[in-house]
Amino acid sequence: MHNFLFKYLPILEVLRNYDLSKFKADLISGSTVGVVLIPQGMAYAVIAGLPPIYGLYAGLIPLFVYPFFGTSRHISIGPVAIDMLILAAGLGFLVGSDSTEKVTFAILIAVMTGTFQVLMGFMKLGFVFNLFSRPVISGFTIAAPVIIIASQMGTLLNIDVQNSQFIHVMIMDVWDQLGNIHFPSFGLSVFFILFLLLMRKYYAKLPESVILVTITIIVVSFISISQWGIDQVGAIPVGLPEFALPKFDMESIRKIASNAFTLALIQFMTVASLSKSFARKHGYTVNPNQELIAVGASNIAGSLFQSLPVSSSFTRSAIAEQAGAKTSLNNVFAGILILFTLLFLTPLFEILPEPLLGAIIVVSVSGLIDIKELKFLVNTKRRDALVALITFISVLAIGIQEGIIIGLVSSVLALLLKMSKPTVAELGLMPETRDFKNKERFSEVKTIPGILILRVDAPFSFVNAEFFKNYILEKSMNGSEAPKYVIIDGTTIGDLDISAMDSLLMIIETLNKQGIELYISGLIGPVRDVIRKSDISTFVKSNRFHNTVHDGVKAALKKLDSEDGGHRLEEYNKFCA
Repeated sequence: MHNFLFKYLPILEVLRNYDLSKFKADLISGSTVGVVLIPQGMAYAVIAGLPPIYGLYAGLIPLFVYPFFGTSRHISIGPVAIDMLILAAGLGFLVGSDSTEKVTFAILIAVMTGTFQVLMGFMKLGFVFNLFSRPVISGFTIAAPVIIIASQMGTLLNIDVQNSQFIHVMIMDVWDQLGNIHFPSFGLSVFFILFLLLMRKYYAKLPESVILVTITIIVVSFISISQWGIDQVGAIPVGLPEFALPKFDMESIRKIASNAFTLALIQFMTVASLSKSFARKHGYTVNPNQELIAVGASNIAGSLFQSLPVSSSFTRSAIAEQAGAKTSLNNVFAGILILFTLLFLTPLFEILPEPLLGAIIVVSVSGLIDIKELKFLVNTKRRDALVALITFISVLAIGIQEGIIIGLVSSVLALLLKMSKPTVAELGLMPETRDFKNKERFSEVKTIPGILILRVDAPFSFVNAEFFKNYILEKSMNGSEAPKYVIIDGTTIGDLDISAMDSLLMIIETLNKQGIELYISGLIGPVRDVIRKSDISTFVKSNRFHNTVHDGVKAALKKLDSEDGGHRLEEYNKFCA
């Protein structure tokens, strides 16, 4: 029982080793994050098309729940811009512009997202994260900020732009209403954006959004901006969110299932990558399955108190780390500040101009547009860059969920394409060694007359079985230069399936008819077991199975010498010495 509790409640281990120095560090870092979360949370709720207060609700209960289950010391839980974009896409499809229904479905999506995550955690499905290859993640995280920025054009320009996940729809709306731009709002938006960008450039360690919000509240308290037609946030409820059980029915579950599952995977992708990054940097370990449970429990508990879906924030997690966070309890101190704000400070934010929230969103997400990542993919692996580009275009043109699915499919197809035509290297002997290297990469290697040595750089499976068969036969049966022996270096063959076995048998039979013997060397244990249980068992018994390429070459040379009385083996041994 003791081990079970410490396994699923990491907070017990945290509290057992907690001391005053950790308390002070968590208090400072949590308070710093909380100050940033107030304007960010309100702004991010706007991305989903919801009242700003729900962004504060998302920064309350989940922050108290995560430390009970989470294994990361540094990630900051709360509303995240990309999550809100996915939520907005789902809500727009489900309920259109009805704000009351939007809130209801947003909370339903939060609880269902959390349920998926907890189930995946208990079922040890943390490996699902591996479905999201780096190119797919890169393509999505570059496209999402572009959509988010486009979604704020209506707020920044004070024109009517529908909240859509399709960027072309929002661009057309802006184009059609260029003549209706409200220039006082536009001018104020430009000022806010420039202020935030300059603060980020020259005073990066200061919380620029907090400073801007504070200055704006002071100024607007003395100057009425409504006289210029600039919209303000308006009434914000004072007090804590009410406890309420989400009302489910099968029709609602059917409607929100795909959106909730997509959100569950994207959130886990963020949490897993962030938590692993901080863990590597600070020398501790995190449990991906436990992180699924922690984020899922935060979403479920938060939904009971009107919270939107939450996960880990790149920006706020970095702030927590820089401020010296020592344990996951830094989230609790951030939550206490949100609690205090909800009880006493919400009236201060009612006078904020709406362009301020739009500016905070634009500047916050602009940092996620990582062009350097795209350049890296182009310079290192064109195929991966193509997958990232397909994901990017699909998310922008077709939709978020659809774009992610297309990205995943293109990533799998790229992998299958690579597996179907993998690298097969022709090997030669390195002088004065027993090592065999790729002829195309090592000019000094020597080929051995009468022996063709090939290395297969991939699992041998149904995907590439036909390719291997054609390649080996083409290389082996080339007229007057045809070798007497073909040796396959199997050290890189990690698997062998039934289709590959059939192809291998055909290769052996075809080569035998041409008077060519096939040897295989260096196979790992599981692959040898498959061969021994297969129809090629006679092949194994006929001394064509060797531990190394060197042993196979010696066996082949010995046979060649016995046929014509040559001294090839003796010369080979001297060359290896």
